[in-house]
Amino acid sequence: MIEKKKEFRILFPIVLFSIFYFLFSGSVAQAATLYFSPSSGSYAVGSVLPINIYVSSADQAMNAVSGAISFPSDMLELVSLSKTSSIITLWVQEPSFSNAAGTANFEGIVLNPGFIGSSGKVITLNFKVKAAGSAPLSFSSGSVLANDGKGTNILTSLGSGQFSFGGAVLAGEEPAAASSLPAGTPSAPETSSLTHPDSDKWYSLNEAKFIWKIPSDVTGVRLSVDAVPYGTPTVIYSPVISEKDLKNLDDGISYFHAQFRNSSGWGKISHFKFKIDTQKPNKFDVIKIEQKDPTEPTVRFIFDAEDGGSGIDYYEIQIDDRKIEEWRDDGAHRYKTPVLIPGEYTLTVKATDKAGNTLTNSAKFIIKALESPKITEYQKELQSGEPLIVRGLTFADSKVIISIQEESNDSKSFTVESDQDGKFTFVADEKLGDGIYKVWAEVIDGRDARSLPTEKVTIAVVKSATLRIGSWAINFLAVMIPLVALIAFFFFMLWYGWHRFSLLRKRLRKEVSEVEQAVHKAFDLLKEDIREQIKTLEKTRTKRELTDEEEKVIKLFKSHLDGAEKFIKKEIEDIKREVK
Repeated sequence: MIEKKKEFRILFPIVLFSIFYFLFSGSVAQAATLYFSPSSGSYAVGSVLPINIYVSSADQAMNAVSGAISFPSDMLELVSLSKTSSIITLWVQEPSFSNAAGTANFEGIVLNPGFIGSSGKVITLNFKVKAAGSAPLSFSSGSVLANDGKGTNILTSLGSGQFSFGGAVLAGEEPAAASSLPAGTPSAPETSSLTHPDSDKWYSLNEAKFIWKIPSDVTGVRLSVDAVPYGTPTVIYSPVISEKDLKNLDDGISYFHAQFRNSSGWGKISHFKFKIDTQKPNKFDVIKIEQKDPTEPTVRFIFDAEDGGSGIDYYEIQIDDRKIEEWRDDGAHRYKTPVLIPGEYTLTVKATDKAGNTLTNSAKFIIKALESPKITEYQKELQSGEPLIVRGLTFADSKVIISIQEESNDSKSFTVESDQDGKFTFVADEKLGDGIYKVWAEVIDGRDARSLPTEKVTIAVVKSATLRIGSWAINFLAVMIPLVALIAFFFFMLWYGWHRFSLLRKRLRKEVSEVEQAVHKAFDLLKEDIREQIKTLEKTRTKRELTDEEEKVIKLFKSHLDGAEKFIKKEIEDIKREVK
């Protein structure tokens, strides 16, 4: 008996603890569900079907949720995912989808204190209806974790959806209404839009113009605009009109309804879908993913953009002044830059929605350089014909770029590989001409990461001693021979000029002598003639007395004759002196 009491005292606390633990555990592990909203409905082919995924955890805070969704890809196309108004504050993995597989996945965290409630929006899936029929929507897996420090999965049920898809939204009428119309009523108006011609395209213009042709028997037109795919027009126009301008339209998907009336009554209704988005994306963050290695030549970014209207279409990306790149997101929101050389860059990104509205953001980033190679051996001076050899040390199994530049000429680059110890040797295939050269190196590793160039080393290429002497002699003779020839030619010209001048002087002396003789002879003849005339006058004096005038003439003849003789003698003597 005593033994049983001891056992009872020992077992009672254990049983009591177990009961409390069971009750406590039951109170903690409350139910949580994942469900679709809406979970059913009928939609036209070509329309957009937004499906919201909600989590319900009314009694206990949850802090993590994940799910995998299946949909029939032959009937639905998932065009975009939207995180607008989501309770998730940190995505463990960016939401993604595959239309080929007909799946979508999400996984996110709600930071402390978590979420408590019956309608916590997780994400929105925007489907486009591709074909008519009935389509299910379901969770293939899911989890909801409690904010209890242990990650208890409190998910108890997964919702499902069932949808039916009918005829196309574009320019048609409700199938059910066609048989109920009176005979002879007009066909549905063939409506088109001058401003929003493509029903599948988004436009940023909130003013629309619609036109249609009026058959001859139509006496009235009824129109309206709303968000109902198969709405009924309400505003009557009589006399009839063939076009309508609408202003200050709301953003979103709308439908223009038109109906004709004739003597038989109102006919079939046409429904023209048009989509308007005048607002730029409401959110765009460019987040640089931390680099494990700052020398990595490519950098990754997360583009977290949201657009509550038409959805993000593409991104325009520019790095500094490089060419603008158009990039489309595959659903992962991850962008990777092309390979870049070391430096500081600015990434500018423009998020563009399907209506052409944009929102721009930018981010700066730096790519650091690898450690530069070391040039350990080279010839400071080379003789002509000797090969240039450069040795150095760098990273193992890498490409080493050797650059050679002569003075102001462009540089030439050559590539060699470093071995497993990082050693490299470069032997120039081309012989370098005489001159002063600069040589430097840089390295590119297997990732295409680059280093900065090494300091430039100077190499002089000169001729050998024998060639230098021979070259000096050739250069000397090349200068001296023309110089000697020039001096000889100069003296020859002096001699030739003097010789020609001597001949000229002799000829002048001879000619002056001949002139002198001729002048003397002519002057003697003149003197004889004048003397004869004077004698004639003097003879006349014996016969008669000369007049005063005649006496003056005789004196002048004698005086001028003597003066002319002296002048001629003097000039001839001057010429002789000049010629000598």
